[in-house]
Amino acid sequence: MTSTLEMTTGTGDFGLGVGDGLAEAVVDHSAIQDNVRTLVAQAGVPLMAVVKADAFGHGAVPVARSCLAAGASWLGVTRIGEGVELRRAGITAPMLAWLYDPASADLARAHTIDLSVSSAADLAAVARSHGPQPAHIHLKLDTGMHRSGCPGEDWARLARSSAELERAGIVRVVGIWSHLSHGGQPGAIATHRQLLMFGAGVAIARGAGLHPTVTHLANTAAVQSNPALTRHDLVRVGAGLFGIGEGLRPALTLRTRVVQVRRVAAGRGVGYNHAQRTTRDTHLALVPIGYADGIPRAAAGRAEVWVRDRRAPLIGEVSMDQVVVDVGPEPVAVGDPVVVFGPGVLGEPTARDWARWTDTNEHEIYTGIGQRVPRRHVRQVTGEPSTEGAAA
Repeated sequence: MTSTLEMTTGTGDFGLGVGDGLAEAVVDHSAIQDNVRTLVAQAGVPLMAVVKADAFGHGAVPVARSCLAAGASWLGVTRIGEGVELRRAGITAPMLAWLYDPASADLARAHTIDLSVSSAADLAAVARSHGPQPAHIHLKLDTGMHRSGCPGEDWARLARSSAELERAGIVRVVGIWSHLSHGGQPGAIATHRQLLMFGAGVAIARGAGLHPTVTHLANTAAVQSNPALTRHDLVRVGAGLFGIGEGLRPALTLRTRVVQVRRVAAGRGVGYNHAQRTTRDTHLALVPIGYADGIPRAAAGRAEVWVRDRRAPLIGEVSMDQVVVDVGPEPVAVGDPVVVFGPGVLGEPTARDWARWTDTNEHEIYTGIGQRVPRRHVRQVTGEPSTEGAAA
């Protein structure tokens, strides 16, 4: 079996279908599908694959197809437009959107996208949308995250109003849901408070005459840390699809190449403001990827990349389009592959490393990859492009 990293860095030829050949993000669908299967097994209930933000920068349409093929039952998006993109690609799986302009409820109904409802205003907007069938909604209860969802004091009223509209054939309450502030951590008092409040909220809704098909609370962290208490009828997994979590496989490798090499004496300033200086006679490699492509400026002086089978540090400030790498006394060559981050199987940096170096999380590292970096979709087991297309 040839790993994605070996396959894509074996030569200097990226073979891109689009773009200029300076960088690419290789998305390994075998890793995504392995992660889906692992998380379905851990949860023991159906899984909603959350493919918001272009599937965390991995490519929403091909990722959604891979997730469904591997056993996901639902898809989750933040915005209605994200769901419309999937529908226009021919994807028909049940889908939920939860952050939207109420005036767009007609668009969601037209594309059979379920909507989250957190307030009387949300409910009224959905009820005003037009269509031959009831609008499908999921009532969201704020169980203590204090971010979105219906406050507890308004919940009974929202449940009763929803039940009235359901009896009138205007809406169908498909689900009741909430979100955990501490990822289901078993020892967190907040988790147990949320579990109790969610259970009470579901009971109140049923007492009002609602019979939801699914109740859902758990995210990736909860599935992995506390599935027995948090899973309910459905789990929502986003981060875990892409290898963020324990025992999961990172699915994306960000690659570029060396475009210039020069020998520089010790004590020379590098880049803007000479933020760093060389500490020895060394070789500096210019790499054509910068903060416009998702390299955080906070990485300056901290981060490393993989070149010539070794890690080499960034030196100087991160520019919009390029960074400089100190490769040491032994030079590299123009055209040599550079892995910014990957799964880590060869020792290359990972997205988790970059998150640590820049005081953020892996989610931000992935979603920050710029649009001018083409995504190439492959399957590790064959080394061939996936059926979703060579680039997205």
